[in-house]
Amino acid sequence: MKHVEIFTDGACKGNPGPGGWGALLRMGHHEKELSGSDPATTNNRMELTGAIRSLQALAEPCRVTLHTDSKYVLDGITRWVHGWQKNGWRTAAKKPVLNAELWRELIDAVRPHRVEWVWVKGHDGHPENERVDALASAAADAARG
Repeated sequence: MKHVEIFTDGACKGNPGPGGWGALLRMGHHEKELSGSDPATTNNRMELTGAIRSLQALAEPCRVTLHTDSKYVLDGITRWVHGWQKNGWRTAAKKPVLNAELWRELIDAVRPHRVEWVWVKGHDGHPENERVDALASAAADAARG
């Protein structure tokens, strides 16, 4: 099974506001950058979208190490989502889960792969995190028009 390293980030100019996401996919010496935007979104939605779109870009099942600076994405997919599913997509406080459609999309995107989730501290000089932050920020700027 091929091993792919993925680095993702999301950005928002205002929260909510115009947003963007960025991703770097690396397998051996091969790299691919991805990014996208939304004219009216939130930072958390862009963080989720970066993870979703990068996993969806993989053409076959892979072993993935996915790096994110988002505790929301990391804790959501590794801890909270199991309870949400059992509770009919309600939080422990019985409120609807925010961004439930994106969480469902992320679950589907993860399914074919063996994903290890790794948290990296954002804005701390991590080269790949800085690179995807720049992609996400540029995409958010473009969404502003």
